[in-house]
Formats: sequence, structure tokens, C-alpha cells
Amino acid sequence: TLTKKLPPTLQRIIQKGDKKVLVLINPPYGEATNADNTSKVIGAKNKAGIAKTKWAKNGMENYGKATNELFTQFVTRLSKEIPNAVLGMFSTLKYINSENFALFRSNWKATYLNGFIVHCRVFDGLKGDFPIGFLIWKTGKGMINEVTTEVLDKEGNPIGSKNFFNLPCSDFLNKWIARPKPNNVGVIPLSSAITPSPMPKPLCQKWSDDAIGYMSAGTNDLQNAGQGVFLLSSASARAHGFYVNPQNIEKAAIYFAVTRIVKHSWIVHNDQFLQPIARLSREFKGDCLIWMLFNSKNYTASANNLDWNGKKWSIVNHFIPYAPDEVGCNKRWESYFMVDYLAGKTFSKEARKVLSEGKELWRQYFAEKDGKTTRDSLKLNRPDVGWYQVRKALEARNDDGGYAPVSFEAFQESYRLLTEKLRPLVYEYGFLRG
Repeated sequence: TLTKKLPPTLQRIIQKGDKKVLVLINPPYGEATNADNTSKVIGAKNKAGIAKTKWAKNGMENYGKATNELFTQFVTRLSKEIPNAVLGMFSTLKYINSENFALFRSNWKATYLNGFIVHCRVFDGLKGDFPIGFLIWKTGKGMINEVTTEVLDKEGNPIGSKNFFNLPCSDFLNKWIARPKPNNVGVIPLSSAITPSPMPKPLCQKWSDDAIGYMSAGTNDLQNAGQGVFLLSSASARAHGFYVNPQNIEKAAIYFAVTRIVKHSWIVHNDQFLQPIARLSREFKGDCLIWMLFNSKNYTASANNLDWNGKKWSIVNHFIPYAPDEVGCNKRWESYFMVDYLAGKTFSKEARKVLSEGKELWRQYFAEKDGKTTRDSLKLNRPDVGWYQVRKALEARNDDGGYAPVSFEAFQESYRLLTEKLRPLVYEYGFLRG
């Protein structure tokens, strides 16, 4: 009835309802926006008109952001024009558990029958590291619930199984943390630890009451955590995150650790992070904080005279875990927040070892003065430097050859052991299910 393009013979078969109809489709990949990394690597076209097709406007009033996708337009139209069909579909898996497809899952009626997933590169021309699923559905009734698929290697051999869960978005981890409101105090937006945003008007350039940092949080799935989660001493140019303050830092550290500590693979690419299902131990909370403080994506730093938008800006580091005299510095920090916050906290022996080895590197940083090139590039013009600055300065000294060599081996081994201790707890506490 929409386009009159369905073959008359097929129309009669559908109307009579006396024959089974099996529909196999490899739908076109196209989106109204390309905000999703998967869409970019599979070559989806960025076309604003996709969300304005006849069917999107007239048949998908209750499907939310699914109207931005051609393949979900196809699926919902199929449910209307060929009801009670069996559908076998090659597609990405985001319609199963992505936050953007919650309304689609609430309204699309179908019962899962069977299916498998394979690596995307099985298909010519596809790049990236994500699954393509062939899922079979009986349409007309039922709903997406838990989906268990077989996992096939690139030759089609079974190598295991994978579960996907349709859970309420209210259970997602990104709903767990209080997100403080901005105030009217202007701050410098950063694109990395000490690099001002290249954008003249980034979305986030305000601070928040009592804030000590800003955490870029990206989206709620594992595919984006590696690049999307990091911690700054000022606002992020990306503006997808939340201000960190004394009230939410415990949860912020846990969020940082659990979203970054599990390694991405094509099989877990679509997994969503969830709120914990059990009470978290004090040791787990403390260990997550130490893991965050010494992670390579802890970009907290200090600097004076950062140029942005015609002004000079300063940033203060609130995340130094040591007092000046512990690391051989004869000047005071501007903020002792982290020193005070760590007092009385519970840590495992693995976390305490990381603190000990980290202190030794901090001491070696203050034992010598860096050359002008390093000082200028890392903005080492304040004593309250951050872990990013300490690490990069020591690496520069090793590259220079004019300083006593600094070994990172003991620290790296201690950090590896802490990582191995924490990683299984991500699943035990229910932050991920698989």
C-alpha cells in the first residue's frame, strides 16, 4: 500500500495466508547520522533523508532512533506488510541491546529462533573488529529477550556461543552516577591532558560546583570504552561525560576501571555495561581508584599559561596520591584532595604495590630537572604535575640518554597483577554479562 512495488503474486500469497513465507535479507546499511564507529567502518552513508523516508514518517512513530536506520525501517515495514513471516537477517547486533534501540525492542514483535555470529571481515570490503549476526526470527508476536548465538570462525567452524541481553536502559552503568550540573564559571576545554580544544566553541566550557575533574564517558558499550573513557583536570571538548567531585568520585573510579579493564574483542563488541548486582567490597572500590590513578588514560595534569580563545588559563591537579615530601618535592601542591581522600581507604596488596612503585617513579621525576623542550611540551611549569606528565617526562629522559635510565618494569608488573585481580570481578559483580 505504500509503494505498490510488492509483486502481485506475492501479495496474493500473503493475503491468503495459506503458504509459509521465508524472508532472507541483507539490508542496505545507511544511517541518518554516522555517530557510531561500526557504521563508519561498514561504509554506511551519512544521509539526512534516511530518517524522512515515507515509511519512517508514516510507519515508525514509536520506534525512536531506529528510524535513522534503513535496515530497521525494512524490518518494521516487513512486520506490517508480511505479518507472521520467518525472517533470517544478516546485520550488526546493535538492535539487540543498544541503548538507542530500546524503543525498537519495545515495539517490534518477534520471537528469536536461532542464529550465529561471525567476524565482520568474513564479508568482502568490511573493516573493523565487530560481529555480523545471522539471526532468525518468527515475526508477529513475542519480543527480543535473551539471545544466544553460535560463534563461528572465519571458516565457518563453531568455536563457542555468545549471549546478548535486552535489559532496561535504567540498568545501564551510565545511569548509575550522579551527573552534577554546570555552573557559570568558565574553564578551558581540553582535547587531551594539556592540549586546549582546537574548536572555537566546544560544547563544554563551564565548570561545576566542587568539581575536581571531568570524565569523558562516551557511550555505554564496550566498543567505545577504549577511546571514549578518560579523565581530565578541566572540561572535555567532547562534552560526553560528567564532572567528578568528592561526592561521586568513588563511583567515577569504579566506572573508569570496569569500562576500561576488559579487553575489547569482536565477540564482546556490543556488550553493554550494567550496574552491579551485588554489594561492592571496600577493597574493590579502593583498588579501582588506584587502577584509575595509574592508568594511561588518566590525563589529569597541572599547567599554567595555556592559550585558548584569546586568554591564558591554568589547570590544577587534584589527583596526586602523594604528599610533596614523600616524593622529594620541596614545594607545596595547590590541592591535597587525593592525599586526604586515600587516608583510611582499604586496598589489596596488589594495589598497595602499585602505589609503592608509582611513588618511586614520582621520586625519580623530582630527582632531576628536565630540559626546556620537555618542560615546554609537557607544560611542566607547576610542581603539582599529573601521572601523565610524570610518565611522559621520564620516557623523554630515557630517549634523551643524558639522564640516569629509568626502568618502568617493576611498576608495569605490579599494575599487570592488579589488572588481573580486578578483571574477573567485573563479571562477578555483574558489570558485564556474557
